[in-house]
Amino acid sequence: MKNATKHFWEKISLDQMTQAQWESLCDGCGRCCLHKLEDDDTNEVFFTDVACRYLDEETCQCPHYDTRQSLVPDCLTIHHNWGDKFNWLPGTCAYRLLHEGKELFDWHPLISGDVNSVHLAGVSVRGRTFRDDEVEEKDIYKHVITWVN
Repeated sequence: MKNATKHFWEKISLDQMTQAQWESLCDGCGRCCLHKLEDDDTNEVFFTDVACRYLDEETCQCPHYDTRQSLVPDCLTIHHNWGDKFNWLPGTCAYRLLHEGKELFDWHPLISGDVNSVHLAGVSVRGRTFRDDEVEEKDIYKHVITWVN
């Protein structure tokens, strides 16, 4: 049986969270920094193994997080009212899971208490990507992935 004490994300909605609570939902997987392709007919989103050139490949964090949009103008800024745009995030993402009314995975750092649990679970992009300055834009479709996690 799960602990009867509810966590903040189980008590309040995404739009009620403080900035600190919101930011703590990020598991540090780096998958939001992957380039994605969208089928114009079906709106289905396909992830690639091509990551933003600014992503730190070891930590799976952006060292320019606060100024990232000045470097990459179309970098995602996730908002609680994204609606259908949550499909641009992986199915393992806390923001998407909570938006869909689902629970966080046991490996999520807020559950495990370990920031490395996302890497140990094989969910992060660590060691699995190419940098976008290494891949020709015309070849990005060759990098579509279907990772299980």
